[in-house]
Amino acid sequence: MAKPPSSAAAAAAGGRGPVHNRTRLLLVLLVAVAASASTAGFLLRGALRDPCDGRGDPAALNTAVAAGSPLGFMRSKLVLLVSHELSLSGGPLLLMELAFLLRHVGSEVVWITNQRSEETNDVTYSLEHRMLSHGVQVLPARGQEAVDIALKADLVILNTAVAGKWLDPVLKDHVPKVLPKILWWIHEMRGHYFKVEYVKHLPFVAGAMIDSHTTAEYWKSRTSDRLKIQMPQTYVVHLGNSKELMEVAEDNVARRVLREHIRESLGVRSEDLLFAIINSVSRGKGQDLFLQAFYQGLQLIQHQKLKVPTMHAIVVGSDMNAQTKFETQLRDFVVKNAIHDRVHFVNKTLAVAPYLAAIDVLVQNSQARGECFGRITIEAMAFKLPVLVNPPSSLFHLCLSVQTGDRQGQTKPSSGRAMYTSLEYQWPIFLLGNQPCCSILKRQPLIF
Repeated sequence: MAKPPSSAAAAAAGGRGPVHNRTRLLLVLLVAVAASASTAGFLLRGALRDPCDGRGDPAALNTAVAAGSPLGFMRSKLVLLVSHELSLSGGPLLLMELAFLLRHVGSEVVWITNQRSEETNDVTYSLEHRMLSHGVQVLPARGQEAVDIALKADLVILNTAVAGKWLDPVLKDHVPKVLPKILWWIHEMRGHYFKVEYVKHLPFVAGAMIDSHTTAEYWKSRTSDRLKIQMPQTYVVHLGNSKELMEVAEDNVARRVLREHIRESLGVRSEDLLFAIINSVSRGKGQDLFLQAFYQGLQLIQHQKLKVPTMHAIVVGSDMNAQTKFETQLRDFVVKNAIHDRVHFVNKTLAVAPYLAAIDVLVQNSQARGECFGRITIEAMAFKLPVLVNPPSSLFHLCLSVQTGDRQGQTKPSSGRAMYTSLEYQWPIFLLGNQPCCSILKRQPLIF
């Protein structure tokens, strides 16, 4: 449970009187609810249904829902959500799901995308349409209307460190009035996000919300040592799993049907081993090292004539339409090394459960400190999958103590297994020789 902000934190934010204190109390309540066991699924994929879609009077329905919800105190509050982008990546999706939960209890929710392309693509159009259908207002990032909403809002949530670039160009002289109402939701860990231009206002906001203790400690030390600024009151809120995903994960029949369907569509036999990396395809997410290590593993198996099952690798998070330079390089690597029959690219999707049912091992990304999110990792462990992560990362600590929770507030220890090695290492060989991993896979470990 989050603690109320200290007097020192209040002083750092300027101690702006009764209005400021009411806003800070609202923030503490919101974060406390997010961290409570009764709303473990607060930040999950499953929150995609709106009570307003049901029958009856929407206002009366919202009142009834709010009365029985831990978020009921947010009813009739105006909340402004500022996202750095609108895409199928983790940060925007989490914020969008929070928007739906707030609408569920009768909050007025306004969404702003700071870095919006002039040309609306299919993904942006689809996500904006989904928000509009749930009663979330979508406004341009710039203009007087955005300023007016920011000044009027009871709470402003900046999503990711990069969203800090929205403040000065848009709010200008009004920035000091809005800072005491800001909850800054930070997910990033990589060094290039620690720029004064992004986070210079961070010490003066009402609070920061971060996904893991490792990430929170990293931000605390990095901002102090490198930028010479102090973090505001900081709350660690772990992610959880949706009820829908948990139901699939615990339903043996559903898992088997999904597993057979996906593997058949990929040309992967039931006895084959399928490794996966599930992230948006981009530099720093590790897909290049994933494929390089997979290829090296295949080479070693061939040279040493090891008797192992046929191995496949799947990259979930591709963008068939964009075809970025990085993804083109990945595909060229696959063709050049003649492993196109073993490597499968799948477009980014909200529906990850079928792929988690189909794979045998999840390999997480290799950025310097590892992925700070942990969302797909928790979901994979709910499916009792082995997960390979980097040892210094927050994911590693998450995996060691993870509990898989559903949206009803029930938690249970994960049956997944966390293992770690550098992703530059030939991890397929490491996994096939790892006794705990092979126990989960129900296979005998290799002896080298």
